[in-house]
Amino acid sequence: MTQEPTTRGAEDALVRTEIVVNAPIETAFDVFTEGIDTWWPRAHHLGGGTLDKEVVEPRVGGRCYGRDVDGTECQWGTVLAWDRPHHLAFAWQINLAWTFDPDLDQASRVDVHFGSDGAGRTKVTLVHSELERHGTGWDSMRGSVGSEGGWPGMLQAFAKATGGAAA
Repeated sequence: MTQEPTTRGAEDALVRTEIVVNAPIETAFDVFTEGIDTWWPRAHHLGGGTLDKEVVEPRVGGRCYGRDVDGTECQWGTVLAWDRPHHLAFAWQINLAWTFDPDLDQASRVDVHFGSDGAGRTKVTLVHSELERHGTGWDSMRGSVGSEGGWPGMLQAFAKATGGAAA
């Protein structure tokens, strides 16, 4: 897995993380999307209650949200691209205070590309870009999502849910 947070300026405000998983491309895409609840860290939840389930609605315009055990839903993103099994993109609508911001003009973007990497293996490339759209202090968001507790660690959990990372 590689991680390359860029620090050259706002136009390069991104985090790039890659991993190869031991799963065919369709399985990898499905685990990342409809199976997100199997790998998403329970602590990464914006809601005020106990997280019951993470959901990605499978269509452009669909919501990314957590549902608490009491049924309360807390959105954190909107699906921007859905091209199963090759590409998923969503708006990261979490602001610097780690709360939901419905303004898409203030959201960064997460693109996830899935490519075949040999028999039964898939290379997953996640690029979290446009972080400067979060405004002054955006680099703290880049630091958080680029840290081991962010996308790199989350992709490790995703890999485990798919059958493991390839050597």
